[in-house]
Amino acid sequence: MRMTPEAKKEKVIAELIEARRTVLNAAAALSTVEQDRVFLGTWSVRDLLAHLVGWDYTNIEAAQAILAGKLPSFYAYFGHDWQTYNARLVLQWKRDDWAELLALVEESHRKLVECLKTIAAEDFGKDRGLRFKGFEVTIATLMTAEARDEKKHCQQVEEFKRRGRLEL
Repeated sequence: MRMTPEAKKEKVIAELIEARRTVLNAAAALSTVEQDRVFLGTWSVRDLLAHLVGWDYTNIEAAQAILAGKLPSFYAYFGHDWQTYNARLVLQWKRDDWAELLALVEESHRKLVECLKTIAAEDFGKDRGLRFKGFEVTIATLMTAEARDEKKHCQQVEEFKRRGRLEL
């Protein structure tokens, strides 16, 4: 049985919420020292969380651009693993105070989810002919990619924690 547009939209939003919950739980399980230790290229967990805040706001803007029939502006920064764009986001959103950073992560995600909930289900997955490097760009495809990225980041944090425990 095919899913309705509303059911597809709800599924994607639920996956986003679950992915964020798991990455925050994994980050919260780290010690203060571990939160600041570089473990992913040049990133600490604080950097990773700042990256998530930045992508939440990027995705809000992207959803609005797609609804207007425009390719999201962040594609102008496409490069190897989005390194340049991600570095900008980390610089803008990283906070030294852990509680302040967590509040930012929760607020930005709440705003993203609220934004997505206001979009009509038919518009959420609508193909407006927008393509980037041959890939269809819809709100649904962007949010599915975001959830997948956050699940990957959760696995990276959990692996970092396991490695750290083995080194003790």
